[in-house]
Amino acid sequence: MEIINFDTWERTTHYKFFKRMDYPHFNMCVNIDITNFLAKTNEKKITFYYAMIYAATYALNQVEEFRYRIKGEQVVLHNIIHPSFTDMSDGTDLFKMVTVYMEKSILDFTKKAKEKSNDQVDYFVIKDVEGRDDLTYITCIPWVSFTHLSHTISFNKDDSIPRLAWGKYFKEGDKLLLPFSVQAHHSFVDGIHMGKYIDCLQEYLNEF
Repeated sequence: MEIINFDTWERTTHYKFFKRMDYPHFNMCVNIDITNFLAKTNEKKITFYYAMIYAATYALNQVEEFRYRIKGEQVVLHNIIHPSFTDMSDGTDLFKMVTVYMEKSILDFTKKAKEKSNDQVDYFVIKDVEGRDDLTYITCIPWVSFTHLSHTISFNKDDSIPRLAWGKYFKEGDKLLLPFSVQAHHSFVDGIHMGKYIDCLQEYLNEF
């Protein structure tokens, strides 16, 4: 983790401008092409949801702006962020929040994510997230092909943890498209960084 020097950081002016906003977060929804990725995960017998969590978090880590966090009067840059995601068990409509460390291999990650989710009994394990901001929060709404989504958030304008979500995929021509939502803090992330993230994610899905 690196503590940012405001005297040399090129984004200091933008950071201060957006930090004073009452609600400095913004959200973008796009459709991403999962045609190749879904086929390959099925072929490799990898659970699509956990694979998508890995892909989304992997791509997020490639764009530096999504790894900045506000800590009091300081800004820090994390080396890596990890996913904290919703999951559901059979026989209930209630979800739980599962937090897993990223792995170098998607196979290792999906295996550990599945094991952690299956073993977790409590809906919310506070000790897994308490005091941490090296995270991204992830959810999935596989029942709806949404065109917009707003994420729940405590009214804390310094909360700079990105939120990711996706919905029910649908067919358009010969492609399978997935509604995908990204919420970020504008002190760190602009439209150009959203674009870099979506491009990186799409490239990963295409080349998997």
